[in-house]
Amino acid sequence: MRIEELKIYSSNLAAQRIFYTDVLNFEIVKETKNSISLKIGKSLLTIEERSQSTPYHFAINIPANQEIKALQWLKTRVDIVKNGDNEVHDFDFWNAKAIYFYDADNNIVEFIARKNLDNSSNITFNQNSLLEISEIGIPTSDIEEKFKALNEGLGLEIFSGSFERFCAIGEETGLFICINKEEKDWYPKDDKAFSSDFSVVYSINSMKYSIEFYQEKLKIAHKM
Repeated sequence: MRIEELKIYSSNLAAQRIFYTDVLNFEIVKETKNSISLKIGKSLLTIEERSQSTPYHFAINIPANQEIKALQWLKTRVDIVKNGDNEVHDFDFWNAKAIYFYDADNNIVEFIARKNLDNSSNITFNQNSLLEISEIGIPTSDIEEKFKALNEGLGLEIFSGSFERFCAIGEETGLFICINKEEKDWYPKDDKAFSSDFSVVYSINSMKYSIEFYQEKLKIAHKM
């Protein structure tokens, strides 16, 4: 299971282009008048211009043994979002370590080293070390409804959590992070969670699916 492409929206595309290309050195693989598509390992991040937009939270997998090297690389480019004095966040219940920062739209971007995955690397860390987009947040007032749509449409199961406040659905290379936006904000700084529209191309074995989150509703279609 993997997120092949994540499309999000921005009311400040020019600033996002500068951030991802000049600050993080991501490669643009496609560009139009109102969108850019950036290479993130095996995934694409597409940012499309829209007159109004609200922030997102998404995560990117990095090699399981390189959270410290990733932190050192990021600290020369962005401000790290801390939890107290901690720059690396320890998720022992997931056997993972994460680093957070904001992009030009105040999207919460997470680099996460998942120790359960066999993807360690001894190569010097840089933008080419990123493996794939592994999470997209879904703030909602009905987590169970979103789970049923993903379970019935794609066969995804709960990875962690419940229907009350937080529920991660899928696998570590492609998770939908549902939170109850009436009761929970985004970790680690309690940023307000918005039900921001997005779309995803999601692969399961050789099958691809199009998933659209629009006005807090999920629509799933078989792509190819």
